[in-house]
Amino acid sequence: MALRRLCPGAVLFSVLLGSFMLNPSTASAAAPSSPDSSVEVPFERYTLGNGLEVILHSDRSVPLVAVDVWYHVGSGDEEPGLSGFAHLFEHMMFQGAKHIGSDVHFDTLRKIGGTNVNGTTNKDRTNYFEVVPSHQLETALWLESDRMGYLLDLLNQEALDNQIDVVRNERRQRYDNVPFGAERFAVAAGLYPEGHPYRYLTIGKHEDLENAKLSDVRAFFKRWYVPSNATLVLAGDFAIEDGKALVDKWFGSFPAFDKPDHSAPELPALTQTQRVELDDPFAKFTRLHFAWHSPARLKKGDAELTVLARVLGSAGWGRLYKRLVLGDELAQRVSAYQSGSGFSGEFHVIVDVKPGEDLAKVEAIVGEELRRATSEPISDVELRRVVNGFESGIVWGLEEVIGRAERLQFFNHYAGDPGYTEAYLQTFRDLTPEAILAQAKSTLPAHRVEVLSRPGKGGDE
Repeated sequence: MALRRLCPGAVLFSVLLGSFMLNPSTASAAAPSSPDSSVEVPFERYTLGNGLEVILHSDRSVPLVAVDVWYHVGSGDEEPGLSGFAHLFEHMMFQGAKHIGSDVHFDTLRKIGGTNVNGTTNKDRTNYFEVVPSHQLETALWLESDRMGYLLDLLNQEALDNQIDVVRNERRQRYDNVPFGAERFAVAAGLYPEGHPYRYLTIGKHEDLENAKLSDVRAFFKRWYVPSNATLVLAGDFAIEDGKALVDKWFGSFPAFDKPDHSAPELPALTQTQRVELDDPFAKFTRLHFAWHSPARLKKGDAELTVLARVLGSAGWGRLYKRLVLGDELAQRVSAYQSGSGFSGEFHVIVDVKPGEDLAKVEAIVGEELRRATSEPISDVELRRVVNGFESGIVWGLEEVIGRAERLQFFNHYAGDPGYTEAYLQTFRDLTPEAILAQAKSTLPAHRVEVLSRPGKGGDE
């Protein structure tokens, strides 16, 4: 699978269930449209009798179509002892199915001019996507249909063993043997107790992957990879009625299965601030990483912390960036971000300290800025700067058909409304410095996880 891996979770929006299933008796639901809005993506949504949700966005300007399937299952749905299964299954779906044959998915799409072919997994969902010339839309639908309906016909121990090796090697390359890979696991272990699905990261544990049985994989597919737990988006150059006919041809005959339940884990709470110090043989400088529990994606407080993170960490003008990178020149990089997922979120502040610089001074400055964030409102100028940048990013994200497909999927999954873009932006436009201060006071004084990674043997210090 040489073309297989882009960047896990990159390229696209990511997130969890909020799936809005229409009654099969309801033919369709059209998105509300506003002729004055530049951010709305026109769509039509309906549900097949077997529960497969379909969202269609027609744009005849460029002869390309994005085919984008979200299965509403991610690592947050995994059970203890089965970590890494959602991501493992992403790999298994490229291994082959009954009618297309073994390991030919990428080659078939390459031959018909397909681009942007991949799949990604996060805590909340697993997606599969490709962009094809519009006259090859049916081929892409055939490929997605075959692996949705007939993957198990070709699944065997050899294929499973092969993909387990691939995933374990991916973990070594991207987590175990890279700078600050151990830090990621330490942060997650500090935030989440044993048994919580967010504790093990999407990549999973080596021992769980090694112990994966063929029966476990079959059970995972039968539970989660059913039409009623999937959303198919077509975006691009096709006529709506033609799209409906093709979707019905390739997916309409699948049987109906009950939609699986998603069991939300108990929201974790830290009883004390935890500090972990690591020797990292791959690191070339010291990293200070603070992490707090925060609101889930699109829940109250998520937008407020998103703005605050940009005020703190934005390159060039963020408060921490100006003081630590530009001012005192103590840090190589600074970042801050709010990472909401389906069940809960995380707020992060990360500082990469320059070799030889005073760590205590860095921590003191971070502490000062965090106290400032919880004691006085951000300025109107800072707020407007973030909102304007956020809005321009949303608009630029509409340029490609795959971006529009993912936009529809993202909001359908989290908000239950593919046309939620304008309401989402309005949430940010309506924010006030006082509201952001209130959320900062709720989140930042709470107990947190602190991970300090220092260059170990092989580092520069």
